[in-house]
Amino acid sequence: MRLRMLSAVSLGITLSMPMWLQAKTVNEAASTASDVLCEAASITPISQIQGTGSSSPFVVEGTNESVNELTTRGVVTARADRLYKGFFIQDPLAAGSPLASDGIFVHWGASAPAEIVPGMEVCVTGKVQEYSGFTQINIEQQQKFTLGNHVGELAATPLLVQEGQSLAQTLERFEGMKVVLTTASDMKVTRSFSLDYDSYRNNMVLSHKAPLMKATQVYSPLSTDAIALHSANISNQLVVESDYKAEHGEVPYFLNFNADNGYIRIGDTLTNIEGVIGYSYDQYRLMPTNSINASDFIRNQDRTAAPTIANQGDIRVASFNVLNFFNSEFGGDANPLGHNRGAKVESEMRLQRTKIVNAMAAMNADIIGLMEVENNGFGELSAIQNLVTALNAKLPAELAYQFVEVTDNSGFVGSDAIAVGILYRPSVVTLDGKAKVIPTPEQHLEEGVITRNNGDVKETNPAYHKYQRHSLMQAFMIDEQKLTIVVNHFKSKGSGCVEDWLSFNEESEPVDLQGKCNAFRVSAAKVIGESVKDIEGDVLVIGDLNAYGKEDPLAVLTDYDAALSERVIKTASYTRLNGVEYEATGQVIDKGYGFINLNTQAHGAATYSYSYRGELGNLDHALGNASLAARLVAIEDWHINAVESNLFEYSSKYTGELAKSDNVYSSSDHDPVLIALAYPQAAVSKVKVGEIKQNAGGSLGYLGLLLLLTLCLRRTFTLQNESTHH
Repeated sequence: MRLRMLSAVSLGITLSMPMWLQAKTVNEAASTASDVLCEAASITPISQIQGTGSSSPFVVEGTNESVNELTTRGVVTARADRLYKGFFIQDPLAAGSPLASDGIFVHWGASAPAEIVPGMEVCVTGKVQEYSGFTQINIEQQQKFTLGNHVGELAATPLLVQEGQSLAQTLERFEGMKVVLTTASDMKVTRSFSLDYDSYRNNMVLSHKAPLMKATQVYSPLSTDAIALHSANISNQLVVESDYKAEHGEVPYFLNFNADNGYIRIGDTLTNIEGVIGYSYDQYRLMPTNSINASDFIRNQDRTAAPTIANQGDIRVASFNVLNFFNSEFGGDANPLGHNRGAKVESEMRLQRTKIVNAMAAMNADIIGLMEVENNGFGELSAIQNLVTALNAKLPAELAYQFVEVTDNSGFVGSDAIAVGILYRPSVVTLDGKAKVIPTPEQHLEEGVITRNNGDVKETNPAYHKYQRHSLMQAFMIDEQKLTIVVNHFKSKGSGCVEDWLSFNEESEPVDLQGKCNAFRVSAAKVIGESVKDIEGDVLVIGDLNAYGKEDPLAVLTDYDAALSERVIKTASYTRLNGVEYEATGQVIDKGYGFINLNTQAHGAATYSYSYRGELGNLDHALGNASLAARLVAIEDWHINAVESNLFEYSSKYTGELAKSDNVYSSSDHDPVLIALAYPQAAVSKVKVGEIKQNAGGSLGYLGLLLLLTLCLRRTFTLQNESTHH
């Protein structure tokens, strides 16, 4: 590549011109009469190139570039050698429209020459392009540029979102500029630093005012409010991403990132980070140009050593997804499938166990429902025994646990590699009868049975054989008062079912945002509802239902009424139960089973225990019948996992040399849910675990209040206010 460096003489510039226009001569011999002249008359200011719309006014409609080349000037603010392959420049005078950006990206196509560094004046000529929505000057083919003086790095412009604008509209106004986040920017972490499975890069995501809440956590699927919130969430994301692909476990702009005191939590306000605004893969991105430390994160809801309700109520029940706790590869018994979904190295299994045990001890629950424990029986070498042994080693004898044993079905809970389980304190509650496994529906359809029309082509189905984890029910007595616990783990949202194939959603998110296999989970909810509807006494349905708060499975178990709803809820087709045909055709649900969502009763809809793609919501639920709900003292999603980086989990995959900690944070990917209940006559243990500081705000706290406030604001969101950049 030949650099085109123009002399002051060839440009016709005199010393009386501003230093900004006095080009630095590097290679006068390269100048010819045909070279681009960086004269004031030929310069188009960056703000005019950017314009006030979602794309440059110079780009011809129906194409992605301008007809002619344009010349502009600026001061280099950042090099981008890998992420964008070029450099960013900015007009230091900022004399254009306040609604237009004063910065722009210059596309070189590779690493730019070493002389082009932040603080250097530069004049460039090339066509204006909209590259996948990102405005840039393209000089890849002919490097037409002139270097000026090094005038010093430009100060970053505070990023401020104007009233009535979405974050996306604001970022369009700052596209290409060097910005800094301040407390007034009000940018919150909505996805902690972790692996992005779209790009397989470690990065994090910010949002304005509050972390993003999953639309179907707070609003009914396909409702006007749900659609508006989902659209608002799309416009309210800023990815923080370094120019280079960082080593696993490394945060390039936060060198002291660690599990004990250098952490990042969802809900933190990020300040003092500087960077340039780019755009790629349908998202705005902040490429940092400085380093930050832990003090630059304002902890709006910091870590707590124990749940605030760990000593409340007469008894406490917890629900805890333990993220595939397996021991079969380390001397434990085998599971029915022979699969290991957990730790692959024994040291990692021991770390996982320690973190889980520390969390369970701090919860001080008298009954614990488990999900994702290895389904390898109840013998001395089982995973559940391994967990209980380690847990009891931390506790005094009066607080020790036992597990509920299943004596039928060959000692397994279903036929999956993972299962649900129940721990309890015999000093507080006693078993009432044997545990009962509740089989859940399976979906079976052989290949080529049904068809769909894909345009003019009639297609036949692939084979479908889908399963769900069985549920586990156990009754307890509390001083002659009966409490029945049902622990569940419904089908995940990831892999598709027959209904997804019929709707052409094999590779995409269904339009109702409920994930794949929603009707299949409705089938499971119906089976659970039928199994418990006639039980006497208090009934508590807990576990990972893989459905957010307003989605169909929750509606079926709670207050759904077809006569009062515009939504039609149906079960899945081609299902079997216990090997016998259950529902060949999906059935319409007329009425829910009347359980009460205890989290909603206590805190409203905006609660969460899980984070996915930067959105928070509850997959882990506690549903009580009327008598149980009347006993509710408090309920808390203990935020030790969902808001933390998954790089702090036990696995070393994608974490590189990052040191691990045996603290409770990131002991799983789901927050445990703790429910405090009133049984006034119960002769229960009054031993307290630790010094618990009570929080008058309950489990909702500052972050919950922010989420509620933001949801209220978003109800006024209109699609007309969105940027058309997407």
